[in-house]
Amino acid sequence: MLANKRGSLLGAIMAVSIGILVIHVNFVIFQGLYDAIIRDLSGYRFGDVLVTNREDVITEKSDVFLVNWFERIPYVEAAAPRMSSSASINVTKSGKIIQDFQVPVVGVDPFQDTRVSTVHETVSEGQYVFSRNSIVVGSIVARDLGGVTVGDNLQLKIVNRHGEDAIKRFIVTGIARSPGGQGFDSDVVIHIDTLRDMLDRNKETGQILVKLNDPTKADEVKDLFLRSFPNDDFKAETIEESAEQTLSGFRSGIAMINMIGYFGMMSSAFAVVTIQIMLVSSKTREVGIMRAIGAKRKDILIIFLFQGMIIGMVGAGVGTAFGLSHTFYAKETKMSFQGSLPLQVSYDWSKITQTAIMAFGLAVIASIYPAFKATKLQPVEAMRSV
Repeated sequence: MLANKRGSLLGAIMAVSIGILVIHVNFVIFQGLYDAIIRDLSGYRFGDVLVTNREDVITEKSDVFLVNWFERIPYVEAAAPRMSSSASINVTKSGKIIQDFQVPVVGVDPFQDTRVSTVHETVSEGQYVFSRNSIVVGSIVARDLGGVTVGDNLQLKIVNRHGEDAIKRFIVTGIARSPGGQGFDSDVVIHIDTLRDMLDRNKETGQILVKLNDPTKADEVKDLFLRSFPNDDFKAETIEESAEQTLSGFRSGIAMINMIGYFGMMSSAFAVVTIQIMLVSSKTREVGIMRAIGAKRKDILIIFLFQGMIIGMVGAGVGTAFGLSHTFYAKETKMSFQGSLPLQVSYDWSKITQTAIMAFGLAVIASIYPAFKATKLQPVEAMRSV
């Protein structure tokens, strides 16, 4: 009896499968985008642990001391200092002076920074900072300055700690361009010692970026650092804490998208209800015969619930297979959209299992009403209606 009306059964199975696939696609795209933002913010700007001073720059300990202290920890792969400021930039192009104002300036140690950050990998033309008079210009800044290219001369003007203008000329050695503009596309990068000299902050540091070989140990490393220097005014944050303003709104968006996906799965449950009712109506004669030869209402109920279990089990299996195929494709191809940042795709087996179990449960629940309706059919009335 259950083998009849295969088209309707397949329709119910596909409804469940599509509901699961929608959730998987949503997860791959939006969770993958969220993880990609964390990956890039960690790789470009914050590291796995970011150390700063609560009031201003770090003066209590030298950057050499702090870097060496961190690199003694087994979980730490590398650490590097950075300094930040802003500057006015001007360049002469075709005899015309072009200026840009309040451009973020990042000072890096060109040797240590490449071990902690992936900014150097975004230099699409030329090379990363290598000397005290070299500068890497973000692609947006280069555009705003009339199309700056490698080899051009720029002049930076920075207001130092005493309120005085510090002016220095640089040679452009690289242009930075990152997928989705998450990197230093709107910044310029110079040698940290050069920036210290311009700001008159000799041996001071703005922040220490720490890269871990096991990012899950970030809280442990952070707590160990703060316990080791209780009398200093240090502030240490994990990537989730240092990038909280960027990530908080995105998390809300992911929650909303996931909710829409689960509503879609509930819609597939209504489709199962409708198809099951149609199947009950199409099997009125079979139900009547079974009731006439002694089948109890409980037996009819079990038959249609079993059909719902088959729909849920096969639908969950097919939908999960489709979802895993899409996840595998997105992970292997490093999926991105129109040049945006590549998704950071991972397999969340707990969520995959949870979605499959939920789909199976909804299919069974959706079969209860049609099954109960089938038990109400009286033998004589069922056979007479055919």
